[in-house]
Parts: sequence; structure tokens; C-alpha cells
Amino acid sequence: MDLTALRTANPEHWNKAAAIRALTLDAVAAANSGHSGMPIGMADVATVLFEKHLKFDVKAPKWADRDRFILSAGHGSMLIYSLLYLMGDEQVTLDQIKNFRQMGALTAGHPENFLIDAVETTTGPLGQGIANAVGFAMAEEMQRAHYGKKVVDHNTYVIAGDGCLMEGISQEAIGIAGRQKLGKLIVLWDNNNITIDGTVELSDRTNQIQRFKASGWHVQEIDGHDPEAIDAAITAAKKAQKPSMIACKTHIALGHAAQDTSKGHGALTDAEQLKAAKEAYGAPLGAFEVPAEVKAQWEAIGTRGAADRAAWEARFAELSKQKQERFNRAYALEAPKKLSAAIKALKKQISEEQPKVATRKSSEMALAVINPLMPETVGGSADLTGSNNTKTGDLGVFDTDNRKGRYVYWGIREHGMAAAMNGMTLHGGMRPYGGTFFCFTDYARPSMRLAALMKTPTVFVMTHDSIGVGEDGPTHQPVEHLAICRATPNTYVFRPADTVEAAEAWEIAVTAKETPSVMVLTRQNLPTVRTEHKLSNLTEKGAYVLAEAEGKRQVILIATGSEVALAMEAKAKLEAEGIGTRVVSMPCMELFAQQDEAYRRKVLPAGPVRVGIEAAVRAGGWDRWLLGERGQEKKAAFVGMDRFGASAPADELFEKFGITAEATVAKAKELLG
Repeated sequence: MDLTALRTANPEHWNKAAAIRALTLDAVAAANSGHSGMPIGMADVATVLFEKHLKFDVKAPKWADRDRFILSAGHGSMLIYSLLYLMGDEQVTLDQIKNFRQMGALTAGHPENFLIDAVETTTGPLGQGIANAVGFAMAEEMQRAHYGKKVVDHNTYVIAGDGCLMEGISQEAIGIAGRQKLGKLIVLWDNNNITIDGTVELSDRTNQIQRFKASGWHVQEIDGHDPEAIDAAITAAKKAQKPSMIACKTHIALGHAAQDTSKGHGALTDAEQLKAAKEAYGAPLGAFEVPAEVKAQWEAIGTRGAADRAAWEARFAELSKQKQERFNRAYALEAPKKLSAAIKALKKQISEEQPKVATRKSSEMALAVINPLMPETVGGSADLTGSNNTKTGDLGVFDTDNRKGRYVYWGIREHGMAAAMNGMTLHGGMRPYGGTFFCFTDYARPSMRLAALMKTPTVFVMTHDSIGVGEDGPTHQPVEHLAICRATPNTYVFRPADTVEAAEAWEIAVTAKETPSVMVLTRQNLPTVRTEHKLSNLTEKGAYVLAEAEGKRQVILIATGSEVALAMEAKAKLEAEGIGTRVVSMPCMELFAQQDEAYRRKVLPAGPVRVGIEAAVRAGGWDRWLLGERGQEKKAAFVGMDRFGASAPADELFEKFGITAEATVAKAKELLG
């Protein structure tokens, strides 16, 4: 590649891009860690995007109508850190650049949305960013339909690499984006033909151009180092009525000795090679030096959007007071004032009527109350709408001819659905939830983990929660999934026992601001166990005494979900034999763990024998509650699963695997001696 020709063709552009390249080399060398090649290779694309197209005010990184920029190839984090420092971002100072990847620095190895305001989403696991971006673009479409183009009119830009496009989640994302004609979504593909192991041809021969075209995208191919071609392609993409992919042919680690090699992907730290590359760029040789003129040009780019923001604020002020309040409330993740009373009314009705329904139906009943009050909720399912019970009558279907619709048919795309829902939440002003079978958390798991990491209150509705699935057999019967979800930090795992607990769980989920929720729901019908109406949200405590012992307390039965009714049945049998038994319902272990010690000891006092009951494996937190928080309880047992299930009617399965009232009574009596 003739760098001299590039430098002389457009020196002003070159010098701005060279500042990104030089800062990247210096930061990675100082850290002796990181990925230099992508930021160096995509510096030209990023410079044109930020200078000529991106609607962004560095002084207001959370402005609601900004364009969203997502670095799907998150390993190239020095690209976004360099851009933010050069533009004058208050958080990403030169000191932060110098401390790239160091303890306590905001400039983490991969971009993290909860550290830097201008970072839209946490990326690094390849493919996540492009899938998040689909949710961002869908959120923009929905909000534009509700509030009008004068208030919501922005694009979502993504830089994705070869690795992002190899990951399976990318096809899920590309497919739904093409189907929904998300014309505000623009993907800039860093087409450098290099992965860590070597050239792309080692492992893949996909024609990405044809792949995107086949999925309904507008596609262009350009030289990713030609600023005029980049500008023209982005301009054309913004006019397209489809999502756009611009294949930017680039050279990884441009101008460095490692250019166009797999070594160029990683940390380029050799001092002599670094010096030679900087000389080729015409950049200052001193570490972290940026010419004052170039820095000033970049700072002007950073505030270029200030006028747009001021104009937007004036237009926003013209909205009705009601719309302004609704918009601001949704972006603040605040629940409407009427929500609490509506949930209480539903609980009272259920306690009085005492229906016997599956908790997937209970969930639908709660959503029927919540959705009309919260226009920011967006429902959906991965091709299991009738099974997940996630669609309520008021939502309407989101589609190319109905952008006001609030229900998404995601198709068989659990991972893509979960990632796009995270994108909707991160966009702001939205509270998405989506459903599938609980065993398919395996397909959605990486995005569920990132929701927890990003402090994103997405709601994952997981039905068919145990061997209660019945005849579908062990492929569809989750036994280890509760443990996996509970092992994930910053995640609420709700397994409600009836409609009252389901309503309480939903109230918590749609008011959470930093924690995702997993709703674990039954296929089989369950009786109402909360027959006495309580105004307070008992599920908020995580666990509570559902039924007290009639005589001297000798046994505590701890159960979740469908097994709470079983515990009540076992209690009746034990009490009939004069054995005082307390039943504790534990719909959310994580919330119980957050309560003060006095409350936890009140619910689970020392002394009585303890039996845990759950149609799943014992792992994932059970021992803390069975053996005591200090391991002091010597007499405890668990009634549950220790293997995969089988294909048979649900009642027969519970009998076969010993998850019955009789087995629970036998365990308790055995412990009592």
C-alpha cells in the first residue's frame, strides 16, 4: 500500500486519521496488551463517519436523538477511545488513554457501556454488537412512529469485522434486520481478510456480499482507505430503504511491519516497528503526542452536533406535556404511578378467585395489566408466542407497515432476540421482554450474561420450566438451567408459585433499572397458594413464610415455583402426624440474599430440619439455604433432580423422579430420626 499517495491525496483527512493510529500504537505499547490492527485499519472509515455523518455532541453523549455508534469488533477498543479523547470527551482524558487496560481505568480492554457514557454497548464477544444494533434500530423505528420524525430521527452505525460476521448470531441479526427493512441501520464491514489464526480462507469461504443481499440488505463495496469513497457510500446508505452494509476493503495494521498479517490483529509493541509506522504516518514520534492543529480539528468535530441538539431540544419542547412526560419517564426507566395499584388489584382478584393456571398464563395476566400502562414495553417470542403467552391484545405487531406495533415475531432466533432486546433497552426509552422455552436459555445465554454485565434490565421470559414439560422429553426439560442462571451475577431469577407471585415478579422486573430478570414459568397448571391478599410485594423479599407451623416448628420446607404447592401438600401430611411444619416460598434467591441478616434468620431460623424442593438440580445456591449461611445446619435434604428427565406425562415423571409430597414427608421424617 502506497502510504505516500494516501497522505498527499488528502493531507487534512490523513492527519486526523493518523492521530487515531498513533494513539492506538502508543496505548497498546504502554499496556503491552491489546489489539492494534483494527483501529489502524479502520481509522479512515471512522474519521469520515465522525467528521461528515455522525450526529453526535461530545458534550452531551446521552442526548436522546444522537446517532448511535456501535463498535461490534470490540477488541479494537482503542478506535473509540482515541476518537473520544480527540473530540474532547470529558471522561476519556489523555490520562485514561495512557492507562489503557489498567486497573481502575475507564479505558477497559473492550468497550464497556457502564464505564463511559459515550459507549453505547459492551462489545468484545464477536457478533454481539451487530445484533445489539438491530435492537437499537428497531427502537428508533418504534419511537419515531410514536413521537414523530421531528423528535426521533437518527441512524445506528456499526463497525463489524470478519469475526463478527462468522459468529452465528450475526445471521440471526442480519435476517431479522432485512425482514424488517431497518433502513436506519448501517454496518461498516472491516473487510481485511485476517483473523487470529491467519487469513479468512483458513476457515471460511462465504461471499458476504451475496449473503447480505440474500437477506434483504442494501450492499456497497468500497476502498476503506479512500475518504471520498467512504463519504459517498455512507451518503448512499442513509438514503436506502433497507439496512445497509458497506464492505470496506482495508489493510489491517496499515503502514506497520505487521500489515496484512495475523500478527497485525494483536498487540504491536516492538519499539522500532512502532517508530517506523509513525514515521510512515507523518505523526509525532513522541508517545501520546497529537499536533495541536489536529486536536483542534477533532474537537470541532466533537461539538459539530451541538446545533443539532439545540434544535432538537426546541422541537421536543413543542410536544404535548403528556408526551414529554412519557418520553422522559421511559428514558429514566421510571414506572408510571398507576402501576403499583394495578398490580395490587390483580393480586386481590387472584387471591379471591384462586384460579388454577400455568404460571406462563399467570405471566400473561400480569402483562395484560402492565402493557396498557407502560407504552415502552415491547413483547416478543422466538416462534413460541402461543406457548410463551407473551402477546397481549393491546400490543399490535411491529412490522414494516406498522412501526407502532409493540410485539415482535423474532423467528427461531433465541440468541439474536436476546441481543436485540438488550439493544432496545440500551437505546433508551424501551423495556423489552421476549420468550422461549427455558431449556433454550442455552441458545440465548451469551446475551443474557451480557445483559447482567451491562446492567441492562432486559426481561427474559422462559416457559416450560421443568420435567413438567412432560412428553417432549429430556431435550426440552431443563434441569441445570436454574443453577446456571442463578450463578450469573446481577440477575434476578424468578420462579413464581402462582399468579400472585408472577404479578409481583413482573412488578419488580419492569421497575428494575440495572438488573435483568429471568421469568421461569410452568407449562402445567398450578393452584393459587397465596390465598390471603397482602398489599406488600412479598416476592420483593425473595423468600417469605407462606404457611406457619401449627404446633412446635420441627420442619422447614423451602420450595419454588410448581413445588410450592407440593410443599403445602407435604405440610398437611406432616401436620396430620403432629410434626409442625413451616413452608417458605422462595421465588427469587437473589433478592432473598439481599435482605438483611435479621430477616433471613427470621424466615430460616436455626434448629428445624430443612428440606428443599425444586424440580431441578441442587446446584446454584441451594446449599446456602439448606445448610445455613454458616454451614451450621446438620440436617438438611433436597427433593429434586440429579439426572436428565424422560418422555412421559408430567404426573408420571414427578412420581418417577421422586418429586412428590410423599417423598418430601419421608425425607423430613428421616432427618428428624
